[in-house]
Amino acid sequence: MSLTTDTPLDTEPASASAGSIREVFDLAYPVILTTMSTTAMNVVDTAMVGRLGATEIGAVGFGGIVLWTFFSLFYGTTSGVQTFVSQADGAGEPRACGAWVWHGLYAVLPAMLVVLAGVGVFLESWVDLMGPSSTLRDESIAYVQARLPGEIGMAAMMLVASFFRGVGDTRTPLYAALAGNVVNAVLAYGLIFGELGLPAWGVTGAGVATAFGQWSAAAVLIASFARPAIRDRYATRPVRPDAAAIRRFLRTGTPIGGEWFLGMTSYAVFTGFVARMGDAEMAASQVFVVLLSLSFMQAVGISIAAATLVGRFLGAGDFDAVERSFRSSLALGGILGGAIAVLYAVASGPLLRLFTDDPAVIALGGPLLAMGAVYQLFDAIGIIAEGALRGAGDTRVPFAAHTVLGWGFFVPVAYTLGVTWGYGLFGAWCGGLVFVIALAALLLWRFRSGAWRRIRI
Repeated sequence: MSLTTDTPLDTEPASASAGSIREVFDLAYPVILTTMSTTAMNVVDTAMVGRLGATEIGAVGFGGIVLWTFFSLFYGTTSGVQTFVSQADGAGEPRACGAWVWHGLYAVLPAMLVVLAGVGVFLESWVDLMGPSSTLRDESIAYVQARLPGEIGMAAMMLVASFFRGVGDTRTPLYAALAGNVVNAVLAYGLIFGELGLPAWGVTGAGVATAFGQWSAAAVLIASFARPAIRDRYATRPVRPDAAAIRRFLRTGTPIGGEWFLGMTSYAVFTGFVARMGDAEMAASQVFVVLLSLSFMQAVGISIAAATLVGRFLGAGDFDAVERSFRSSLALGGILGGAIAVLYAVASGPLLRLFTDDPAVIALGGPLLAMGAVYQLFDAIGIIAEGALRGAGDTRVPFAAHTVLGWGFFVPVAYTLGVTWGYGLFGAWCGGLVFVIALAALLLWRFRSGAWRRIRI
């Protein structure tokens, strides 16, 4: 079986080398570049508004968390398209692939529009519940309101990207993300600072730029999905709503979305009590999260490659190749995660100063990066294991694990260490470290148990 990233995967029998590190890397590196480009939207916003002040940095992070919390359910659910597409393509049924994009669209769009309207109406009340300072509150609301129109574009981007990744084309989502990132960077520079003949809108300008970037990336993907070659091979023309297919999709996709949502709500609560510590703490936490994305985006890229390979080889009935793909994915994640750990250890000061010159933020961020070297390694293991399980359609146990550990462990432990025992921001994130270690161990055990062999989607 030959895997490439610029042409659809073929359906030849898997060789003994199927699932090698090279095969995982060939699929993963365009996804890593895609996630780097997508994450760069947040990095660009954070770095640019950082020149305005610590409160503005915190507002971008706080506002982004508010948006991701409300819409992560839908984003996660759309990623279920990859499971159905990869297994259908692996089983030699490419013309069954395109319809899953439409089933996913019918499943998530109506509810997402309702939530979008609700966020628009009740945004101020929801932000007030999280208790930020008055200045952080106002800037965060402005950022969220500016970004809100882009969330449908983000969902469309993730929906169609899941299709392309399912058939082994990881370059098309990369090109789309790059296009969106260029649009975001140019508009952010103009609208934050009043350059290029545009008004100086500050944090609001950053949100507007991101919304335009999201829709630009979605437009590239939608145009690619409609190309005649793709349309003819994968039957991507619109299909009528099929209640049975939508139910099948939701059985597999909803646990992914639910896991993302519950994970984000627990993190939103965590962010709420970090915000109460002060604007400098919130800014340092946001910079730390952005820097963690250096590792996170690699792990996500590898997990998407693992999901594609696991789904494809499972569809072809090759369990040995499934196991090899998982081991190779973990090995590649360990190599890249180790490099990031060294970077955090030797260059923490320069990394922090990319975002801010505020001495209080830098002082708080230094210890976080030292701890982050370990955090991101265990986080990568959990993300990759979860991707492999998702490719097999095993989505309910990861959902339960995130729910129990996120709400029963992460939130109370982080609050106890950071607030009750007075260890502040560092203590709160140590609670996060213990959480990712426990989650990684559980997801690793789940895959090695072989339960995925009995899953039917």
